[in-house]
Amino acid sequence: MKISEFWQGFKKEYAIETDSYAAYAFGVDEDELAQLVLSGKKTATSSLYLAYEFENEPLPQVGAYNMILDSQEQPVCITQTKKVYLCPYNEITAEFAKKEGEGDLSLHYWQVVHEAFFQSVCHEMGTKFSPEMLVVCEEFVCLYPKSFPR
Repeated sequence: MKISEFWQGFKKEYAIETDSYAAYAFGVDEDELAQLVLSGKKTATSSLYLAYEFENEPLPQVGAYNMILDSQEQPVCITQTKKVYLCPYNEITAEFAKKEGEGDLSLHYWQVVHEAFFQSVCHEMGTKFSPEMLVVCEEFVCLYPKSFPR
C-alpha cells in the first residue's frame, strides 16, 4: 500500500484534516521494530540528541503523527507522540527500557543494544560515544490500524 493511501485511511477513520506527519523506519531491524509497535509492545523510542544537532533536525513534538515503515518502506502503523524529554544515556530508567519493547525488556538489554547503536551513530558523525551523552526519549501510542486491544 502506498504511504499516501495509508494516511488517507487514517484521516478518514479519525476524522482529522491535517496532512502533517513524518514517515520513517526504526533502527537496525526495521521490520521487527515496526511489528513491536503494531503489537503494542513498543511504546517508546530513543535517539542521540547529538544526531538531531548534527542533522539540524527538530526534536520530536508532542502530538505529532508518525507513520512507521518497514524495511521495504511500506506503512505498518501510525503513532502519535505523547511525551518527549532529554535524559543522559547513563540515567535511562528500567521503566523507559521496558517501553522500548525490545529483547527481554530489561535495562541491561537496552544498554547493550543501544550503546552499540549509538556508537555506530557517533562514528558516522566523527565523534566518540560517551555514557553522559543526551538521549532524546520519545513515548507514543499506536493509533492505526487498530489491530490489538488498547
